[in-house]
Amino acid sequence: MTHDHDLVLRPTEAQTAAALAPPPGRTGGDLVVETLHSLGAHTVFGLPGQHALALFDAVGRSSLRLVGLRTENNAGFAADAYGRITGEAVPLLLSTGPGALMALPALAEAAAASAPVLAISSQVPTPGLGGGRRGHLHELRDQAASFREVVKSVHTARTPSQIPSVIAEAWESALTAPFGPVWVEIPEDVLRAPTLIPQVTGMDATPHELAPRPELTAVAAHWLANASRPVIIAGGGVVRADAAGKLKQLAERLNAPVVTTFGGKGAFPWTHPLSLQSWLEDRHMTDFLEDADVLLVVGSGLGELSSNYHTFFPTGRVVQIEADLGKLESNHAALGIHADARLALQALLETVPEREDPGAPERVRLLLADIAVRLAGQDVALEQGLLSSIRAALPARSPSLWDMTMLSYWAWSAFDAKHPNTMHSAQGAGGLGYAFPAALGAALAEPGTPVLAVSGDGGAMYSIAELATARQHDLDVTWLIVDDGGYGILREYMTDAYGTPTGTELTRPDFVALAGSFGVPAATTTPETLREDLAKALATPGPSVLVLPTTLKMFAPTHL
Repeated sequence: MTHDHDLVLRPTEAQTAAALAPPPGRTGGDLVVETLHSLGAHTVFGLPGQHALALFDAVGRSSLRLVGLRTENNAGFAADAYGRITGEAVPLLLSTGPGALMALPALAEAAAASAPVLAISSQVPTPGLGGGRRGHLHELRDQAASFREVVKSVHTARTPSQIPSVIAEAWESALTAPFGPVWVEIPEDVLRAPTLIPQVTGMDATPHELAPRPELTAVAAHWLANASRPVIIAGGGVVRADAAGKLKQLAERLNAPVVTTFGGKGAFPWTHPLSLQSWLEDRHMTDFLEDADVLLVVGSGLGELSSNYHTFFPTGRVVQIEADLGKLESNHAALGIHADARLALQALLETVPEREDPGAPERVRLLLADIAVRLAGQDVALEQGLLSSIRAALPARSPSLWDMTMLSYWAWSAFDAKHPNTMHSAQGAGGLGYAFPAALGAALAEPGTPVLAVSGDGGAMYSIAELATARQHDLDVTWLIVDDGGYGILREYMTDAYGTPTGTELTRPDFVALAGSFGVPAATTTPETLREDLAKALATPGPSVLVLPTTLKMFAPTHL
């Protein structure tokens, strides 16, 4: 009789021979590279540093594609966008101390947007761990502590034999819902150490599924089926879970209007009869959502931007589906369902019956008409025209990456993303400089597809060095820089609040000449010629820059 514990998989003679005679000259750095390759990585981002040289040497001898940007933060933004678009865990290779700390803002954005970035950093030699101040170059009292409150999880490999398991554990964490950045650190001496450990093959790091509890989805289905005025708020969790198709099926079955958050752009078709688009910063929309007798929130924590700056107070029942336990019922009491958006929507589709509501499209039409009337009285035709020109010039499937700039604030509410997972911005953590390096990562994730980056002149200065990266790798990114001579949105905020802006006016370069010095074609455009100029730039292979000198203004807020 054979028992399960008798079924032991024994290595073949060839496997045994290979294990006894691994390739010579390998180091801890090779174990990192072999583990990443075995887990399915093929592109890595980062910058070398003295403590990480053994890791970069191993990368250089491998088949991994290394994309080196000019600052660690920009490398993190590029990895973030690559991870958002591909859904893969993306290695970000960093060096100890200053190099690692330079990536903190990018990792904060990845955490806010649930982007699966696998940050792997060197550390001081092993004797320097534990808080002792030995005076190593780049030494920090506790490097991991600087990242622990930013990333999803922290992992340390103290010996070469720990490297494969530690990286696999971090990989699994990054790709388990909610996705997020993770931190791995490996001491310099461990990366440099010769190893006799056999080559790493057959690694497995299967993410855990976060399925909804059936008794909760049963209650949610009952509420939705019997609702008079159900409405759905679709957040970034729908995009991350690749659940846009299921969202559309459920909305149509319920005849429920859908509004997408700024992080959920593209999760629902913009021109669908049930589409409320993304006008969350509008009191008409806030009132409409408050009037819902059942509000289904999928993949959103209903934070500041999604709640019209916390002026939204639902009056009906709320069902919140959220993979991030920290966001579940953090702003409003709800039937909280801790689950991946895709699995939860599927559970609802299996239980919710058809709901008739022929008046729903008309309610949507009237609401959007009210918003249009409000905007028509504000002299914002220039801003609306720019978004229309960009939309007309940008291919429907092309990714667009937006910095924290005035035109992006407009785009959050008013831009039709056309397809899920094609529009991304830094609105999660709100740091400057995201758009252009992120667009480089997007171009690597979508080879052969033109990519658009949109920045203001202030944010562009954070990323100028990456024109060299764009040229070096000949990436199909067109960078639109809206030049208003300063931090335009802060100028407007300060003027409105205090009467006079301070620190918002900037001396800036001739962006066209500067781009040309990197060998990147550049030109000045106008609001009237933007559509034609942008279409031409996007259709031309390789990087390009368009500079639009103009001053924009925001639509009037409704939350004050």
